Amino acid sequence: MDQIQILSSSALLLAYLIGSVTFILGLKMLSHPETARKGNSVAAVGMTIAIFATIFLYKTKTGEGLHNYVWIFAGLALGTVLGTLAAKKVQMTAMPEMVSLFNGMGGACAMLISLIEYRNDAAPEAGKLAIIVLGMIIGTVSFAGSIIAWGKLNGSIKDKSIPGGQMINFAMMGGIVVLSIMLIGGISATPAMFYGILAMAAVYGVLFVMPIGGADMPVVISLLNSFTGVAAAFGGFLYNNPVMLTGGILVGSAGTILTILMCKAMNRSLKNVLIGSFGGAKAVAGGAKEAGTYKEISLNDTAVLMAYASKVMIIPGYGLAVAQAQHTCHELEKVLNEKGVEVSYGIHPVAGRMPGHMNVLLAEADVPYEKLLEMEDANDQMGGTNVVLILGANDVVNPAAKDDPASPIYGMPILEVEKAEHVIVNKRSMKPGYAGIENELFFRPKTSMLFGDAKKVLQNLVSELKNV
Repeated sequence: MDQIQILSSSALLLAYLIGSVTFILGLKMLSHPETARKGNSVAAVGMTIAIFATIFLYKTKTGEGLHNYVWIFAGLALGTVLGTLAAKKVQMTAMPEMVSLFNGMGGACAMLISLIEYRNDAAPEAGKLAIIVLGMIIGTVSFAGSIIAWGKLNGSIKDKSIPGGQMINFAMMGGIVVLSIMLIGGISATPAMFYGILAMAAVYGVLFVMPIGGADMPVVISLLNSFTGVAAAFGGFLYNNPVMLTGGILVGSAGTILTILMCKAMNRSLKNVLIGSFGGAKAVAGGAKEAGTYKEISLNDTAVLMAYASKVMIIPGYGLAVAQAQHTCHELEKVLNEKGVEVSYGIHPVAGRMPGHMNVLLAEADVPYEKLLEMEDANDQMGGTNVVLILGANDVVNPAAKDDPASPIYGMPILEVEKAEHVIVNKRSMKPGYAGIENELFFRPKTSMLFGDAKKVLQNLVSELKNV
C-alpha cells in the first residue's frame, strides 16, 4: 500500500479538510481585533483535530499505525505545559522575544523533518531530495536567525557588523545554492555534502541577522516567520499531508506579504533584508550629531493644554509597553472624551518590537479599533490636531528620516507630528531609541518633554485633568 493509499482513509482526509478550513477561517478572523481571539481558538481546534487524527488514523506504507504512544503523548504533554506556562507568564514587552523563540522552534522542526527523511531514505529520487534540501535550508536559516533575533531583543546579543559582511553573505548564499544543485543533481550526492549545506545554512542565518539594527527587527521577525511557514510546507509535500501543506502555505504567504508591506513602510528593499545590510551599521554615525536644547512641560500645563484642545492624537511606542501603561492610556482617552476632546491613536507599522505590537497592546486595553489610525490616515489628520502626545516612541517620529541623508533611517516614512500645533513627548530620559540615534524632534520649537515612567505620568495626568 503506497502513501497515497494510506492517506485515502475517509476519516483522516476529513480531519485534514477540517483542519485546513479552520486555518483559513482563523487567519481571516485574525484580521480584526474583535474576532482575533475567536480566530486563534478556531485554528487551534482545527490543529488539535489534525494532530489526533494523525496519531490514531495514519497508517505507514506497510499498513501499520503509529505505536510509540508513550513518547508521543509525553511530548504533547510537555509541550502543552511549557507553552501554556510561558504564554501566561510572558509580559507584553517580552512578546516579540517569545514570537522569535517560538518561530525558531518551528524552523528547527522543519529542519529535523528533513534530516530524518534524508537518513531514512538512502537513495531518494531527485524531486524528493530537492524538497528535503530546500526544507532543511529554509528551516535552518529560520531557526538560526530567530535565535539571534531572540537574543538581540532580550539584550543578550548586541549588533555586530562584520567587515565585508555583505560580500560574505552573498558568498554564503551562492555557495549554498551551488552545493544544493550539485547534491540534488547527483554530482556529489554524499552525506558530507548534505551536512555541509546544513552547517552553511546555520552560519548564514546567524550572519544575516547579526548586523541588523533594532529599529528594523519587526521586519526581520516577519521575514523569518514566512521562512518557517515555507519550510513547514515542504514538510507537507514530503508526507503528502494536506493540513501541514495548507498551514505552511498560509504562514509563508502571510509572512511574505507582511514583510513586503513593512519594507514599503520603512522605505527599504527586501533585497537588503536578505543580504543582511538592514539597519545597524550607520547607527553610530547617525547618532553622533550634536544635541540641541530641549524644553520641559509640567503635568499641570499638559493637562490644561489637552483639556482645552479639540483634537488630541496619541502616538504609542515601546515605552508604553515597557511601563504596561496601555490601560491608563485608555483611561486618559475616556477622561478627554468626557471633556469633549476627540482622541485618536497614530500607529506606525513598525512601532514596537514586532509587527502589530501597538495594535495588540491597545486591543488588550479595549481601545476601540476605529480609533487606531494607520500612518497615512494619521498624517492626513495631523494638521488639524491640537496636541500630539508621544508615549515612548522614538524612531517612528524622528524627522531625520526626512531631513538627514546621513541618518540610517533616512527615507523611512514617519508620523509627521510636527504638523500638529503642540507636541508633547513622554520619555524616561533623553536616551536614544532602539535604533541608537538621536531624535531631533525633541529639540524642535513645537516640542515639549514630559519626563517620567509612562504609567505614572499618565495616572497623574488623569488626576490633573479631572481637576481642570
